[in-house]
Amino acid sequence: MMEDAVILLSGGMDSGVLLAWSRPRYKRMHAISFDYGAKHAPRELMMAKALAKAYDVFFTKISLPFMGELFSSSLLKSGAEIPDGPYREDSISSTVVPFRNGIMIAIAVGYAESNHIPTVLIASHSGDHPVYPDCREEFTAAMSKASTLGTFTPVEIEAPFAGLDKRAIAQMGRGLGFDFTKTWSCYKGLKLHCGTCATCIERKHALEYEQGLDPTRYLK
Repeated sequence: MMEDAVILLSGGMDSGVLLAWSRPRYKRMHAISFDYGAKHAPRELMMAKALAKAYDVFFTKISLPFMGELFSSSLLKSGAEIPDGPYREDSISSTVVPFRNGIMIAIAVGYAESNHIPTVLIASHSGDHPVYPDCREEFTAAMSKASTLGTFTPVEIEAPFAGLDKRAIAQMGRGLGFDFTKTWSCYKGLKLHCGTCATCIERKHALEYEQGLDPTRYLK
């Protein structure tokens, strides 16, 4: 068992499974969640806080209001409507929040060094790579190198799911007994998952909705 780790815990299914997977591997874990003005922030953050409590980890919420005020993305409350339909570069790229992971990782690294923690975990996976540049393996590796160079007690960034797709993560979660109803994916932030935005479609595929294995309640 390793000593401590910081995990970026969004409240989504990927970071939730990462928490379940990593919890027995570390003596203590510190979960950090960010409120950066996303439309679905209230839902995600509620899930993240509950997951941290369920897995007995420290929880810190950090507000980043400047992102909603200064950045352009349909994911933000200040942005346009979330598009429906599957991931396509010509539409879903509007949900990219510029350098979001870079900003969050940098803050997590500062927190980690302040608390003498050598590892920051992020749940980036292979399905993110085509759309989100700050989820790619080479980006994480570059951030990890910068982090080790920029800290007195080197902090490394690890993305254990980098080689997995979302369905593989879902299957891992089932093997761990993870409760997917305790996570949130939908970008629209309604009372239920809409079932029609790209992230809902991706969630349905990962959790095998057509096979009756997805426990999520959807509007459509």
